[in-house]
Amino acid sequence: MRADVDLDIGRKTFASGLLPELIAVLRRSQPGDLVAVVGDKESVGAELETWCRFTGNPLVEASTDKGRPRWVFRCGAVAAPGVPVEDNRPVGSRLWLYTNFDCNLHCDYCCVRSSPSAPRRELGLGRVQRIAREAAELGVKEIFLTGGEPFLLEDIGEILLSCAAAAPTTVLTNGMLFMGRRAESLRALPRDRIVLQISLDSATPELHDLHRGPGTWARTREGIQRARAQGFRVRLAATVSTDAEAEAFRQFLDEEQIAAEDRVIRRIALRGAASEGIALGRADLVPEITITAEGVYWHPVGAEDADLLVTRDIFPLSEAFATVRRAFDREGEHAHKLARIFNCA
Repeated sequence: MRADVDLDIGRKTFASGLLPELIAVLRRSQPGDLVAVVGDKESVGAELETWCRFTGNPLVEASTDKGRPRWVFRCGAVAAPGVPVEDNRPVGSRLWLYTNFDCNLHCDYCCVRSSPSAPRRELGLGRVQRIAREAAELGVKEIFLTGGEPFLLEDIGEILLSCAAAAPTTVLTNGMLFMGRRAESLRALPRDRIVLQISLDSATPELHDLHRGPGTWARTREGIQRARAQGFRVRLAATVSTDAEAEAFRQFLDEEQIAAEDRVIRRIALRGAASEGIALGRADLVPEITITAEGVYWHPVGAEDADLLVTRDIFPLSEAFATVRRAFDREGEHAHKLARIFNCA
């Protein structure tokens, strides 16, 4: 993650001069600036995270730089454009599943770096079936499947049926693969339990194709028509970088007479492959429990980032949910009031 300010602290800790340096950085920084702290001691991380919580300067990344630990925090609690201020969605009411991480596209802002060459890292039908059963027992209200591109999977039809039996299910897709055997999979799905959320970033090809690849806008539009022709409810989702792009897409949706509940407009998050966007940390986000093959994450926007990993243990699902809730309660001791819903669907 790029930073506006770089601070090399060497071997300093909070006990040996780090705090005055952090205060000096804050004094010369602007709200929303990203500050990268690079040091020689991994142990600084826990103390820095606590300092970030207490001071309201969210930690948004923890990584390594040439073998040295590196942390990035944002100066101040800056409201993210386009993020609703409502925070009354109960933790655990939504469940996200990353079915896989490979994709037929290579979008330049993908928050989990999906691409045709990305390892599949699939959750697998067996695990999804168990998750769905236990999710129903826990009272999950909505299930969301995402990737990668879920329709690359041979057994996506069975996966969707398992989830839809547990709760109303939305699958996020680029809509470009609704042909052949995948079209057959669609035909067998219950229309009243499954929504197709299809990514379309702009009213015309230029912007969409710039981020997703030449010709993708036209192919996505064809996919939207195929899904509607089969009787599916289709939700259109755009990822934008400016207010002007968001407003242009709203006008397009109005002209297309797309209902309010079938439109999602979200800003690019500075995660994964993105080189610019909104820097979001744990303190900024109301948890939406997210499961991948690697474990349970805080939110789908950072489902391969160590700072949003909550636990490696998926099962029993009740304990995974309890672990997320306990973590959210700990955040609440310092910064619960800062958390906002960041809609991915």
